[in-house]
Amino acid sequence: MRIAGLFAGIGGFELGMHRAGHATELVCDILPESRAVLAARFPAVAYRDDIAKLRSLPRSIDLLCAGFPCQDLSQAGRTAGLGGERSGLIGEVFRLLSRRRVPTVVVENVPFMLQLNGGNAMRAIVDEFEGRGYRWAYRVVDSWSFGLAQRRERVFLVASRALDPCEVVLADDKPIPRPATNLGVVPHGFYWTEGLGGLGWAVDAVPTLKNGSTIGIASPPAVLMPDGRVLKLGIRDGERLQGFDTDWTLPAEDVAKPSARWGLVGSAVSVPVAQWLGDRLNRPGAYAPVRDTLFPSSGMAPRAARFDGRRRFAVSIGTDPIGLRPPSVAAFMREGEQRELLSAKASVGFLARTRRAKLRFAPGFIEAVERHCVAMGGVVPARPVSPQLELIAA
Repeated sequence: MRIAGLFAGIGGFELGMHRAGHATELVCDILPESRAVLAARFPAVAYRDDIAKLRSLPRSIDLLCAGFPCQDLSQAGRTAGLGGERSGLIGEVFRLLSRRRVPTVVVENVPFMLQLNGGNAMRAIVDEFEGRGYRWAYRVVDSWSFGLAQRRERVFLVASRALDPCEVVLADDKPIPRPATNLGVVPHGFYWTEGLGGLGWAVDAVPTLKNGSTIGIASPPAVLMPDGRVLKLGIRDGERLQGFDTDWTLPAEDVAKPSARWGLVGSAVSVPVAQWLGDRLNRPGAYAPVRDTLFPSSGMAPRAARFDGRRRFAVSIGTDPIGLRPPSVAAFMREGEQRELLSAKASVGFLARTRRAKLRFAPGFIEAVERHCVAMGGVVPARPVSPQLELIAA
């Protein structure tokens, strides 16, 4: 298939599709740092910077890929929904599809869109596809089950007028168990930039890579190792955890600060997931209608669903299409360059936020970070005294 990639970012969709044998003819992204990466990695592909100025898509395009901006759909965002200034840009996708019905479309976004505005954000999207004569199927999938040591759930929706989308996105299901918390035995990834309003957490993996933090800085996760050290991941680790080659985003430093690369990686589509979709577009599988259940008319949209041209169905299926278990984070971190220890200042800041939070932490986790903090020369913040202890002291 010949691809147009909208909101292309650093080309995760496009690279995965290329590995499946497809070819990109057009990419569009407004960020200068994205353009620098795309120009370096896809030098022969036509580039446009503003989707709002794109009047129509080339007649040669068979497949439209769009990982549209998720800032307004993310649970951490403003929850403005499709009316948001940025996430509303998916309206530009439908404007282009109204001018020309591209045979097949693949879109990607965060799972929070399924519950946003009572599930109406997702219903609005599929309404738009149905109104243009598309069948569709979507599903939440986890990058972890594609051999990447990152817990990253995303919704992938395939809409098509040329093939049955459920034979692409719903044909594979190979569930594999997640490891259980086991401090001191396996590594645990977490976000040291959080601790107050939320905590990204993953066992023998890193939590979802993202494009920012709650304290407004580039946000690499940290890993609590079995020996008690807390190590920060580097940007080259982040690239590999998304399925890119190391230094894939290095060209962005020609136009932006090095820290901007984390935002690019955190916003990207995981390459092996795009490749799986590309392979299934080449060779559709078989879907078992026994998985069909009732699509609810209101409330949170299902985590997987399909439309056969007449009716909508919820679908009972998991997040693991191919069930490829990733290597241990310990093995991952034995490869490549040395990594920085989380500094005393960063450790103190994280612990101070946890003192003000109402979050629950795995038993022994905070104590392990405190020991690392002391080893780095930091002064562990005092823990708050519970009302019961205050009463006893009085």
